[in-house]
Amino acid sequence: MKSKGRQTLRSLAVAAAAAVLLAGTGPARAAGGELRVGMTAADIPLSWGQPDQGFEGFRFMGLMLYDALINWDMSSADKASGLIPGLAESWSVGEEDKTKWTFKLRQGVKFHDGSDFDADAVLWNFDRLFDKDAPQYSARMASLVNFRIPSIVYDAATNTKGWKKVDSHTVEFTTKSPDSFFPYQICYILLSSPAQFDAVGGDWNKFAQSPSGTGPWKLVQIVPRERAEFVPFKEHWDPTRQPKLDKVITIPIPDPNARTAALLSGQVDWIEAPAPDAIPRLKQQDMVISSNLYPHVWSWHLSRVEGSPWNDVRVRKAANLAIDRDGIVSLLGGYAVKASGHVSPADPWYGAPGFELRYDPDAARALMAEAGYGPDNPVKVKMMISASGSGQMLPLPMNEYMQQNLAEIGIEVEFEVMEWQSLLDRWRAGAKAEQAQGAHGINVSYTTQDPYSSFTRFLRCDLHAPAGVNWGYHCDEEMDVLLNNASLAFDPAERDGWLAKVHTREVDNALFLWVVHDVAPRAMTKQVKGFVQARNWFQSLTPVYME
Repeated sequence: MKSKGRQTLRSLAVAAAAAVLLAGTGPARAAGGELRVGMTAADIPLSWGQPDQGFEGFRFMGLMLYDALINWDMSSADKASGLIPGLAESWSVGEEDKTKWTFKLRQGVKFHDGSDFDADAVLWNFDRLFDKDAPQYSARMASLVNFRIPSIVYDAATNTKGWKKVDSHTVEFTTKSPDSFFPYQICYILLSSPAQFDAVGGDWNKFAQSPSGTGPWKLVQIVPRERAEFVPFKEHWDPTRQPKLDKVITIPIPDPNARTAALLSGQVDWIEAPAPDAIPRLKQQDMVISSNLYPHVWSWHLSRVEGSPWNDVRVRKAANLAIDRDGIVSLLGGYAVKASGHVSPADPWYGAPGFELRYDPDAARALMAEAGYGPDNPVKVKMMISASGSGQMLPLPMNEYMQQNLAEIGIEVEFEVMEWQSLLDRWRAGAKAEQAQGAHGINVSYTTQDPYSSFTRFLRCDLHAPAGVNWGYHCDEEMDVLLNNASLAFDPAERDGWLAKVHTREVDNALFLWVVHDVAPRAMTKQVKGFVQARNWFQSLTPVYME
């Protein structure tokens, strides 16, 4: 892929950061209707418990059908989204042994098939992800989520498991060491029905056709690459999350222009990530544009394996100084915020970095020259990118823009473009894997909504593949000390202080190439009411109705 005609973008005015634009608040009573959603994914996310397709898979499948022991609060557009009780009414860490966590389970909860949720179901679901000898074990599901919960104890050789039943509605978890991040890890484990698995003959593929969770929606039809249909689960345990709609239909439309056309033609009522240049026309047609800040960063994750040009900090800093972030915000129609690190300066984890992510091509060229590169000796890098995907914004034009910026300082970029899920599979495999095919970086947008997801999984030495997603094999002993101190801090203020030091060191060493934070624009018809856009990657469709 080569950039063409991107120079004209620099003449565009820089749009203001997007404000919160909600699609209405709606009356208290249910109003019903059918909502058709155009997703950015190229396929329907997996429906058997742990979804694929990144966080869009959680948004439009996982968290519709299932609950975790701990859920995210998606009820407010005005405050950061935090953790709330889910299938566990409460959880606590041991006073004397902080590797022991006790979860008190919610009573009276039913799966969609009518079976009871209890401690046995929790143990069964963890065996599904870890115990290869269990009949319900799924290697595919394990690959999709186990990297998010590295703290839990499991030893296959001795069959030692960090989950045990205390009584019918109490479960104890054991972590490898004290880890205050554990609640932010377990919230990604979604719980499926053991009874339904048995009812379909112990076959996960059959389960995916008629899945059973405890979530507020039930799946009634799924056609791969075409559509999924959901109806309310009227027996859901949380009355505040009873859906108002009669039906939701999700449709994969990975191309932003095709999504926009589908909305304008009446084929769908709602689209994720509309094409920015189409937003004025959408507004002229009385469409509602909703957006909100959320914990997101769009960046390049850089390889640190032997021979990677990104091993030179001068090259990493030069690349960060070469990017015209104002131009990229303009490219996105103003629906983004310039990045000055992994998290924003308003975040308590920001710290006090000394390296400023400004647009300074002259300083970038000076660093390149100092590193021994120039017009006659350019750095050549290969990047793996996607054509669409959850949180990926507009990856093709954004990467083309960066390609041109970097060429101006002596970094020549070659792209390998692939489908979103294929990119995620290569991401989990790591930079040393055969699937990486010698790539020097990967463009995967990241959540910054919890400490582990923001920092630990990318920066800790031991969390490279297959143990985690330190894709680039970064390793810094001093950073490991800071991360360990943060995980040992059960006092939030103390933990924030350590994380601020983590982020300061991360930015000062230019460990990523950071570009923008998304504000998640989505467009919908004015008939869509009740949507509250939470400051989260995940959103709830339960309050939505059609007027």
